[in-house]
Amino acid sequence: MRFVDRTAAGRRLAEELERMDLEDPVVLGLPRGGIPVAYEVARALDAPLDVIAVRKLGVPYQPELGFGAIGEDGVRIMNDDVLRAARVGPRERAAVERDARQALELRLRRYRGDRPPVGLLGRTAVIVDDGMATGSTAFAACRVARVRGAARVVLAVPLAPADALAWLGQEADAVVCLSSPEYFGSVGQWYVDFAQTSDDEVAALLTRGAMPGERERRGKRGKGPVPADTGPGMDMDMDMGTGPGMDTGMGIGTSMGAGTDTGTGSAPGPGAAGRAAGDPEVVIGAGRTALPGSLVVPDGAPGIVAFAHGSGSSRHSPRNQAVASALNRAGFGTLLFDLLTSDEEQDRTNVFDIGLLAERLTLAVLWLRRERALPVGCFGASTGAAAALMSAAEPHTDIAAVVSRGGRPDLAAGRLAEVRAPTLLIVGGADIEVLRLNRQAAGRLRGEHQVAIVPGATHLFEEPGALEAVAHLATGWFTQHMTPHGAAAMSGPGRPH
Repeated sequence: MRFVDRTAAGRRLAEELERMDLEDPVVLGLPRGGIPVAYEVARALDAPLDVIAVRKLGVPYQPELGFGAIGEDGVRIMNDDVLRAARVGPRERAAVERDARQALELRLRRYRGDRPPVGLLGRTAVIVDDGMATGSTAFAACRVARVRGAARVVLAVPLAPADALAWLGQEADAVVCLSSPEYFGSVGQWYVDFAQTSDDEVAALLTRGAMPGERERRGKRGKGPVPADTGPGMDMDMDMGTGPGMDTGMGIGTSMGAGTDTGTGSAPGPGAAGRAAGDPEVVIGAGRTALPGSLVVPDGAPGIVAFAHGSGSSRHSPRNQAVASALNRAGFGTLLFDLLTSDEEQDRTNVFDIGLLAERLTLAVLWLRRERALPVGCFGASTGAAAALMSAAEPHTDIAAVVSRGGRPDLAAGRLAEVRAPTLLIVGGADIEVLRLNRQAAGRLRGEHQVAIVPGATHLFEEPGALEAVAHLATGWFTQHMTPHGAAAMSGPGRPH
């Protein structure tokens, strides 16, 4: 089941919740994408809308690995197993929590303004998100609502994988989900329009949704609004368990390539439009977001390679520029563009939102084919490699070939079997953990693929000759699969078809 956008998903979800006849509900949206969905639910239920924000506590040297979460009113949720395994001491834990608490409070002030939180004491908390991949944030939100005094907790999402739903069913009193695909992948791939929700949109929806609901509730009950929860038990350590959302794998860390190719570019405003295809500076439209890029197409180019990097500026990455120059010398066109705006990349969850990254890369690929009518290949690094493979799994993109440099193809595990584009995974021989993950991902690929190891190279290919080896391998792969000469060679004796 695919949804047109978050508004449509919210209306369909509201239809299911209306049948439940919930008693005295408060609708709580998870920011940011859950707020537009929650707004439609709150309207249908005549309930006040509020935000429920939690923030993951990440291991200091591996922030994507969560050892707990925090919520409003001093709520703390800890996973003792991760704390022990990661050897996070009390002082380190306190420092991470202090920084996370400040960020959480800043976000809530931005969303609510001067409004106090809607009271949950004795009420039904309906927690809404636009979808769940692992469920860790939703799990923490359920705990926070419970500690804040909710008599009943209902979790409602348009879509989620079955294992996450089973786990969350142990915490929520009821779980409502419209779709649970067997091969889930990421949330964004199940929406036609999954454009980023801005902080301003969140604040505006919360303002519109909070007050009318409260007036309606006061009219029904003949009393003023319930005050914000101030009861005991707000500073509690609770075992989060080790369900599918706790990110207990040790393989997702800053040493593994997220955010390593940094640049200084910034995105223009959303009103910008793409310029002529012959102009090196272009802008790719992605919903309400405009993404700047540099397009170089030599005369007689057999195809164009779109570069995708999950964080930092793809345009200003010296590694991407080096590979792009080699491809240009070989006659290929190249598009270096940023999958995230400079503001978006500050939120680490965006860097690992493979659905969002893949959606934007797909838009760029379709734009290139429309503008130039040439075959398009993809070169992905870090989480951009997963985005490239997710995009290649979509039948309508018709991506000719994919090359990954030190990437995270494992993050596209749910779609790897659907990738038909010939895929080359380039990994440094000394990048042990990433090499392991790439080999595992290669085992899921059903189309033509190879794992190429650059001996002695670490994750950033900084060793003498390492990046040149990457450029040589990538040029050879794209030449083999995107040029008439390469296609003819592929058809020769002993070559795979």
